[in-house]
Amino acid sequence: MDTYESILLVKNEVFVFKIPPRTTNRGYRAADWNLAEPTWTGRLRIVSVGDACTLKLEDRNNGELFAKCPIEQYPGVALESVSDSSRYFVVRIQDENGRAAFIGLGFGDRSDSFDLNVALQDHFKRIKVCEEIAKEKNEPKQELDLKFKEGETIKINMKITKKDGSEGVANKQTKPRPIISGSGGLLPPPPGSSSVKTIPAPPSQTSSPSHQSTNPNNWGEFTSANNTSQSGGNSNPNWVQF
Repeated sequence: MDTYESILLVKNEVFVFKIPPRTTNRGYRAADWNLAEPTWTGRLRIVSVGDACTLKLEDRNNGELFAKCPIEQYPGVALESVSDSSRYFVVRIQDENGRAAFIGLGFGDRSDSFDLNVALQDHFKRIKVCEEIAKEKNEPKQELDLKFKEGETIKINMKITKKDGSEGVANKQTKPRPIISGSGGLLPPPPGSSSVKTIPAPPSQTSSPSHQSTNPNNWGEFTSANNTSQSGGNSNPNWVQF
């Protein structure tokens, strides 16, 4: 498979300077160069062939190569920024025999140096993404085990809206209504109520002694009410009114 050369950046005017050797560990300073008299002026191209990236300095008219700088990583020793300006860099150029030298490189506009930074950052970011994708293909990520373990349970609270608009919790246990005991399962009327209700009469006087109450006064007004209802001509002596 043929590998094609991709052009990452082109700047038609750059300046090259001869720089003094660095005597201390501090960074390079463009103020130490003779910025008024550049050594060479020409065109800059950054090209890539596969993962390899090269900065080329060429003649603007005929494209003749002046110098080239292989860039293996960025930021790195191949291309360094100076400490006192964003428009100037120190470039390590190499010839075909592998001999290296350091030169100064500058732009007339800050936007050109910004484009240089972005082009190199995007190139190496793309390489890193491609390496991660290839690694995942060779070493697939371990899938998460989301199955329930033996005996493991979960609890879910769900709000349920009732017909009256109130909300309740699904897992909340409701208490059964208490059963009200009483004669006939009916509650007595509230005090002062004018409604008339019927209740079963007490056992008849003709019942056998074993089923009669030993104390006739226990029926209180129910007994007198029974007599009154009988004298009033009530057709059913087994029911009384109060």
